[in-house]
Amino acid sequence: MVFLIITFVLCLPLVLFALTNTEMVRLGLWPTDYAIEVHISIAILVAMAVAFFLGALVVWTSELSQRRRARRAERTVRLLESQVQALQSRAQSSASLPPAV
Repeated sequence: MVFLIITFVLCLPLVLFALTNTEMVRLGLWPTDYAIEVHISIAILVAMAVAFFLGALVVWTSELSQRRRARRAERTVRLLESQVQALQSRAQSSASLPPAV
């Protein structure tokens, strides 16, 4: 129920924006003669959505190197912890042996 209320509150300004901007605009692809006429609100909202997803893609790709570095550090920590445990078990086993004559 809370999710629906939050969604409604976030979508209400978008719907009001789309309803108040009903004028048509011609969008053309420059090197070709392809053009389409859409409502200006739809053109703006689609441009904002594309920019949002491109920004998310940029952030995601920049995080990849940090994730890779974190995985490498975790692998190193696991290796070092296993080495510490091996050394501790070796030290305990040598301490339990009687002294050599």
